[in-house]
Parts: sequence; C-alpha cells; structure tokens
Amino acid sequence: MGKNLTKRSEDYSKWYNELVIKADLAENSAVRGCMVIKPYGYAIWEKMQAALDKKFKETGHENAYFPIFIPKSFLSKEASHVEGFAKECAVVTHYRLKNAEDGSGIIVDENAKLEEELIVRPTSETIIWDTFKKWIQSYRDLPLLINQWANVVRWEMRTRLFLRTAEFLWQEGHTAHATEKEAIEEAELILKVYADFVENHMAVPVIQGTKTESERFAGAVETYCIEALMQDGKSLQAGTSHFLGQNFAKAFDVKFANKEGKQELVWATSWGVSTRLMGALVMTHSDDNGLVLPPKLAPIQVVIVPIYKGIEQLDAIAERVDPLVKELRSKGISVKFDKRDTHKPGFKFNEYELKGVPVRIAIGQRDLENNTYELARRDTLEKETVSADQVTTRIEELLISIQENIYSRALDYREAHITEVDSYDEFKKVLEEKGGFISAHWDGSADTEERVKDETKATIRCIPINVEVEEGSCMVTGKPSPQRVLFAKAY
Repeated sequence: MGKNLTKRSEDYSKWYNELVIKADLAENSAVRGCMVIKPYGYAIWEKMQAALDKKFKETGHENAYFPIFIPKSFLSKEASHVEGFAKECAVVTHYRLKNAEDGSGIIVDENAKLEEELIVRPTSETIIWDTFKKWIQSYRDLPLLINQWANVVRWEMRTRLFLRTAEFLWQEGHTAHATEKEAIEEAELILKVYADFVENHMAVPVIQGTKTESERFAGAVETYCIEALMQDGKSLQAGTSHFLGQNFAKAFDVKFANKEGKQELVWATSWGVSTRLMGALVMTHSDDNGLVLPPKLAPIQVVIVPIYKGIEQLDAIAERVDPLVKELRSKGISVKFDKRDTHKPGFKFNEYELKGVPVRIAIGQRDLENNTYELARRDTLEKETVSADQVTTRIEELLISIQENIYSRALDYREAHITEVDSYDEFKKVLEEKGGFISAHWDGSADTEERVKDETKATIRCIPINVEVEEGSCMVTGKPSPQRVLFAKAY
C-alpha cells in the first residue's frame, strides 16, 4: 500500500488533504462543500463523543434534541446574533417539488411557498431559548443544563475537510442560571472540561483565554476559548464557551420567579466543539508516513499481523494469538488480528502505519519457536522483541508511553514557537520567518487589532488567562497595554 504522501515541508496543506483521504477518515461528497465521514474517521469521532459526553453528564448536563429548522423571525430577535450569522445561513423557502410541464425534470412548486422561511440551523440559541421560555417558571427550574449532539450548516465558500465544511457535526451546550455569577462559573467550568479533554485524550496542548470583542461569538458578553498550535505554525481554535449575559433571555422574554416571588431574567451560556477537532488531531501529531493517533482515541489500539507460509503456519499463529486477543480485550484494549490472505504483511504494515495504529505486533515462525512477539510503536517507529509472558504488560506500558510522548512532543513544539516581541517590525519578522504564537502588547482598540489583521493576516487568538499579567506598551501604537495577548495566523 504505497502511501506516497506529500511531505509536510513541501506543502503542508496538500499533505493534510491527502492524509485525510488516504487514511480513510473522510472524503468530499457530491454536495459542494460537504464531506462524507468514513467509518474509520467516524470511529474516532465516536470515541471523542463518548469521552466528552461522559464529562458533560458528570457535571450535571443532560442531552436533548431540538429542530434543525429555525423560523427566520427567531434569528432577528437578537440583533448581534443575526448579524453574526446572516451571511452563512441556508434558507428553506418552499416545501414541495413537482414535475415540470415540459418534461425537463423536477422543479420547485411555486404554489408551495412557506408562510415564513426556515433557517437551517447554524447554531441553536434561538430555537432553544424559545423552548426554555416554556420550561423555566421558577428558581426551582434552575440551573437548566442542556447539551445537544447535532449537525449544523454554515454556508462556506472555501472549504477543507474537517476544518471548514458547509455542514459539520458538533455538540452545543445551552444553560440557564439564576445569577450572573453562576453563569460565568458555568462558562469557565466548560472551558476547563474542554481543555482537559483536548490535552488528556487528544494529547494536544492548549492555551486557555478569552476572545477580543471583535472575535466574540455573536450575542456573547464574553467568549472563552482554547487555542492549539499546528505543526505549520498556525493556530486552531479547538473549542469555545460563551457567557451570554441576559441577551437571549431579553430577546425571548425568559424570566423566573425568585425566592421572593419577584420576576427576574435568567442568565445564559452556550458552548461547543465540533468535528474540526479531527483536523486538530491530524495536524498536531501526524507525520510524513501518515496518522499518529493518541491511544485513547485510536479505533484500533493494537494490530497483530501474522507472517506465515501456508495455512498450517497461520493456524499455529492463530492458536498462539487468540488468547492474547482475549486478554487484551478483557483489559479494555481494542485489538485487531489481521488474518487477511489477500494482502501481504508489508502491505498491512504500511496500511496500519498510515492509519496511525499506536502498536503493531508481528508474529512469524521464528516468534513461534522462540515464544516471542515483535512490537512496533507508531510514534517513534521503534521496534522491540518481547517474550510472550511479558507482552500484555509491555503493550499496556507502550500505550501509556505513546499517549504521553505525543503530548510532550506537541508541547515542546508549541513552547518553542511562542515568541515575545515588543515592536511591530519584530512582530512582522517573526510572523514571516518563524510563525507560531506571538506574545505582544496590544492597546485594546479594535482599530489596532484590525490594522494588524489587514497588514499581516494575523489575528489575536486569545487574551490568555491563568498567567502572570505584565503591563507594557502596545507594539503598534505605543499606548498603554494591561497584558500581552497571543497573535497568530489561524485556520
């Protein structure tokens, strides 16, 4: 199975697109701008879903489902929200088709126009807050902690598999609270949940922060984010959590009776991560040989490839391997014994290397005689021979080691690509020659932020939180700056 991947150093974007397709993660669909997530890619997404869903439920959230269609009038109720999404909305105007009278095919029935157009969900705040109005009457109904796993549509003209498609999968959380303090604590809690998942399951280090006013979610008072750095020095927003204040409560008149019986508006949050995390996973760890997957998210954690001549040798290998497969599965390790006689071992080695399987075991006639296995780890491509009585313990050690190693490798790369600058000229030089995150002072004005974006294509990725604050002077204007912010070019 020839990989023939473009090298990252030659064309990072082309390498990424080829890898997503060749590793059987996804492919372009017949619908422009949309993708088909293939079984192997969806298996990774399912593991992401399971881990996140567990975390949400552990923090008191419940899953629900809301309509994909949103009445157009709902969007217009929150002014900044509709302004933020208006250019990305897909609109349903008719509800029926008919055969053309001239026999040319199917056409829209002009007599089947909807009384009110429906927006295909770009996000669900409006439809959910219309529902929350019915669910919330008293302080006893709060907090209301709802999550939904769904698809959304944001009409994109320039698309890339997983990173930016017209339709994508995600989860979106929507919560209602009695006080401002509780809502802010919820938004901050979810930020920590996201950071924990991305770092400990995806093995991707992230920086936690808040967005500038111009980069906030449409309708939010504050947007919290986690930002990750890809191997090409570009930033990728890996998740956002929004404190919505009372904006949506006002728009949809969602009030509750407090303990004194007085009516108050509720406080809100919303938050989400999407299948763009799949893109982050690929771009953070993978190499010129293919995917490198963290063991916690790999659909196949261990693959066993037999090397044999004739059915008798294969039967003998299978007899040795079957108890090992059962033992590994009993420990919660996903394992595949690839007995296909239609492909040679070399083909299989290439295939599983391309697909990023963390541990590969090879067993042949010599291993049968010596009671050994050959183990190869995907992250470093190192091989070792292990005795049969030690193999399970060694596999468990390797899976832990690989998870830790790829995180450390990504962290080392990120730390080496955070550069402090104090002048605009130095900023432009570092951005052009090195890339990565650039830590610089900013005067807090939207005009300065827009100037940097127009002149360099770099944006403020976040205002870091949980860091030592250092006052200084804006690198562009020289005006006072309360702390450094992180700039980068981004996906």
